[in-house]
Amino acid sequence: MTVIESTPAGTQSTDICTSAPPAHPRPDGQDRYTISEVAAWTGLSAHTLRWYERIGLMPHVDRSATGQRRFTNRDLDWLTFVGKLRLTGMPVAAMVRYAELVRAGEHTFEERQGLLEETRRDVRARIAELQETLAVLDFKINFYAGAGRAPEGF
Repeated sequence: MTVIESTPAGTQSTDICTSAPPAHPRPDGQDRYTISEVAAWTGLSAHTLRWYERIGLMPHVDRSATGQRRFTNRDLDWLTFVGKLRLTGMPVAAMVRYAELVRAGEHTFEERQGLLEETRRDVRARIAELQETLAVLDFKINFYAGAGRAPEGF
Protein backbone atom coordinates (compact mmCIF):
# COMPACT_ATOMS: atom_id res chain seq x y z
CA MET A 1 0.00 0.00 0.00
CA THR A 2 1.32 3.41 -0.90
CA VAL A 3 0.45 6.49 1.06
CA ILE A 4 0.14 9.95 -0.46
CA GLU A 5 2.01 11.71 2.31
CA SER A 6 3.90 10.89 5.44
CA THR A 7 5.09 13.29 8.08
CA PRO A 8 8.06 12.13 10.10
CA ALA A 9 8.12 13.22 13.71
CA GLY A 10 9.47 16.70 14.20
CA THR A 11 8.58 18.00 10.73
CA GLN A 12 5.84 20.32 9.67
CA SER A 13 2.75 18.93 8.03
CA THR A 14 2.02 20.12 4.49
CA ASP A 15 -0.94 19.93 2.15
CA ILE A 16 -0.97 16.37 0.83
CA CYS A 17 -2.64 17.49 -2.38
CA THR A 18 0.20 19.80 -3.37
CA SER A 19 3.32 18.19 -2.00
CA ALA A 20 5.29 15.10 -2.84
CA PRO A 21 5.74 12.51 -0.12
CA PRO A 22 9.01 12.80 1.75
CA ALA A 23 11.69 10.34 0.85
CA HIS A 24 12.07 7.26 2.99
CA PRO A 25 15.12 7.27 5.23
CA ARG A 26 16.62 4.43 3.17
CA PRO A 27 16.06 3.24 -0.40
CA ASP A 28 14.05 0.09 -1.09
CA GLY A 29 16.22 -2.97 -0.67
CA GLN A 30 18.15 -1.34 2.17
CA ASP A 31 15.04 -0.61 4.20
CA ARG A 32 15.37 -2.65 7.35
CA TYR A 33 14.43 -0.47 10.32
CA THR A 34 14.44 -1.35 14.00
CA ILE A 35 11.43 -0.62 16.12
CA SER A 36 13.24 2.33 17.72
CA GLU A 37 14.02 3.82 14.29
CA VAL A 38 10.39 3.45 13.24
CA ALA A 39 9.23 4.97 16.53
CA ALA A 40 11.50 7.97 15.96
CA TRP A 41 10.38 8.38 12.32
CA THR A 42 6.63 8.02 12.99
CA GLY A 43 6.38 9.59 16.43
CA LEU A 44 4.68 6.44 17.69
CA SER A 45 6.02 4.63 20.72
CA ALA A 46 7.53 1.17 20.46
CA HIS A 47 4.69 0.02 22.72
CA THR A 48 2.11 1.37 20.24
CA LEU A 49 3.89 -0.31 17.32
CA ARG A 50 3.85 -3.65 19.14
CA TRP A 51 0.18 -3.13 20.03
CA TYR A 52 -0.69 -2.37 16.39
CA GLU A 53 0.95 -5.64 15.41
CA ARG A 54 -0.78 -7.57 18.21
CA ILE A 55 -4.30 -6.34 17.31
CA GLY A 56 -3.81 -6.94 13.60
CA LEU A 57 -3.51 -3.31 12.54
CA MET A 58 0.04 -3.85 11.29
CA PRO A 59 0.68 -6.47 8.66
CA HIS A 60 3.23 -9.15 9.43
CA VAL A 61 6.55 -7.53 10.33
CA ASP A 62 9.63 -9.48 9.37
CA ARG A 63 12.07 -10.53 12.09
CA SER A 64 15.83 -10.75 12.11
CA ALA A 65 17.62 -13.99 12.97
CA THR A 66 17.65 -12.80 16.60
CA GLY A 67 13.90 -12.11 16.59
CA GLN A 68 14.04 -8.32 16.33
CA ARG A 69 11.37 -6.65 14.23
CA ARG A 70 12.63 -5.33 10.89
CA PHE A 71 10.30 -2.80 9.31
CA THR A 72 10.36 -1.83 5.61
CA ASN A 73 9.48 1.30 3.65
CA ARG A 74 6.15 -0.33 2.92
CA ASP A 75 5.55 -0.63 6.67
CA LEU A 76 6.39 3.08 7.06
CA ASP A 77 3.85 3.92 4.35
CA TRP A 78 1.23 1.79 6.07
CA LEU A 79 1.90 3.43 9.43
CA THR A 80 1.61 6.86 7.83
CA PHE A 81 -1.75 5.88 6.38
CA VAL A 82 -2.91 4.52 9.74
CA GLY A 83 -1.85 7.84 11.27
CA LYS A 84 -4.09 9.65 8.78
CA LEU A 85 -6.97 7.32 9.65
CA ARG A 86 -6.40 8.07 13.36
CA LEU A 87 -6.60 11.79 12.62
CA THR A 88 -9.99 11.25 11.00
CA GLY A 89 -11.30 9.83 14.25
CA MET A 90 -11.87 6.39 12.72
CA PRO A 91 -12.35 3.87 15.54
CA VAL A 92 -9.52 1.38 16.03
CA ALA A 93 -11.91 -1.50 15.31
CA ALA A 94 -12.71 0.01 11.90
CA MET A 95 -9.00 0.49 11.18
CA VAL A 96 -8.35 -3.15 12.07
CA ARG A 97 -11.25 -4.19 9.81
CA TYR A 98 -9.75 -2.12 6.99
CA ALA A 99 -6.35 -3.80 7.55
CA GLU A 100 -8.03 -7.22 7.41
CA LEU A 101 -9.70 -6.28 4.13
CA VAL A 102 -6.39 -5.13 2.65
CA ARG A 103 -4.80 -8.44 3.58
CA ALA A 104 -7.77 -10.34 2.10
CA GLY A 105 -7.09 -8.96 -1.37
CA GLU A 106 -8.57 -7.02 -4.24
CA HIS A 107 -12.02 -8.59 -3.97
CA THR A 108 -12.54 -6.37 -0.90
CA PHE A 109 -12.12 -3.05 -2.75
CA GLU A 110 -15.83 -2.24 -2.52
CA GLU A 111 -15.99 -2.78 1.24
CA ARG A 112 -12.77 -0.80 1.76
CA GLN A 113 -14.20 2.02 -0.31
CA GLY A 114 -17.35 1.97 1.81
CA LEU A 115 -15.36 2.25 5.03
CA LEU A 116 -13.37 5.17 3.66
CA GLU A 117 -16.48 6.93 2.32
CA GLU A 118 -18.15 6.63 5.72
CA THR A 119 -15.05 8.08 7.36
CA ARG A 120 -14.99 10.91 4.81
CA ARG A 121 -18.61 11.77 5.67
CA ASP A 122 -17.68 11.90 9.36
CA VAL A 123 -14.66 14.11 8.63
CA ARG A 124 -16.72 16.50 6.51
CA ALA A 125 -19.31 16.77 9.28
CA ARG A 126 -16.57 17.55 11.81
CA ILE A 127 -15.08 20.15 9.45
CA ALA A 128 -18.47 21.84 9.12
CA GLU A 129 -18.85 21.82 12.90
CA LEU A 130 -15.38 23.31 13.31
CA GLN A 131 -16.13 25.99 10.70
CA GLU A 132 -19.24 27.00 12.68
CA THR A 133 -17.14 27.10 15.84
CA LEU A 134 -14.53 29.21 14.06
CA ALA A 135 -17.22 31.67 13.01
CA VAL A 136 -18.29 32.05 16.66
CA LEU A 137 -14.68 32.60 17.72
CA ASP A 138 -14.17 35.18 14.96
CA PHE A 139 -17.32 37.00 16.10
CA LYS A 140 -16.10 37.07 19.71
CA ILE A 141 -12.61 38.18 18.69
CA ASN A 142 -14.10 41.01 16.65
CA PHE A 143 -16.29 41.91 19.61
CA TYR A 144 -13.29 42.15 21.91
CA ALA A 145 -11.37 44.15 19.31
CA GLY A 146 -14.05 46.81 19.76
CA ALA A 147 -14.50 46.15 23.52
CA GLY A 148 -16.14 48.78 25.63
CA ARG A 149 -18.56 49.85 22.93
CA ALA A 150 -21.37 47.46 23.76
CA PRO A 151 -22.35 45.20 26.66
CA GLU A 152 -21.52 41.53 26.32
CA GLY A 153 -24.05 38.77 26.92
CA PHE A 154 -21.44 36.03 27.47
